[in-house]
Amino acid sequence: MTQKQTVTIYTDGACSGNPGPGGWGAILIFGDHRKELKGGGAQTTNNRMELLAAIEALNALKQPCRVDLHTDSNYLRDGITKWIKKWKTNGWRTASRKPVKNAELWKSLEAACEGHDVRWHWVRGHTGHPENERADELAREGMAPYQ
Repeated sequence: MTQKQTVTIYTDGACSGNPGPGGWGAILIFGDHRKELKGGGAQTTNNRMELLAAIEALNALKQPCRVDLHTDSNYLRDGITKWIKKWKTNGWRTASRKPVKNAELWKSLEAACEGHDVRWHWVRGHTGHPENERADELAREGMAPYQ
C-alpha cells in the first residue's frame, strides 16, 4: 500500500463590502514545489471566498493526499469539522431550522475533501505568518478585477 503524499495548503478569502467584490487565494506546498492559485467574483461575501479558496485548492490536487490545510477562518474550519454533520442530519438546516448559508459550497467542499486525509488548522490572520499573508495577497489580487 502506497503512502499518501503530504501537501500543506494555506487559504484566505477577502471581500470589499461584504457583500461586494471578493477574492480567494491559496498556496499549495509539496516538498520543493509551490503552486499559487487565486480567483474572485463581483458580488460575493468573505465567507464564500474562504470556502472557495479551500475548494479550489483541494480540487487542484491530482491524487489523494494527506493535507494540512491552514486557514484564518473559524467559519471554514468549524463548519467542516463540527457543524456539517448536524446540518446534513437536519436536511441542511441550522439548529434554529433556518437554511444553512452557502450550502452548495459546503457540499462542494465536502466533495473536494473526498479521497484526501485533511487536517484543518486555524492560524491567526494578519499577524505576519508568511504563507497566511501571501494567501491574503492572492485573495486581494483575485478580487482586483471585480472592483
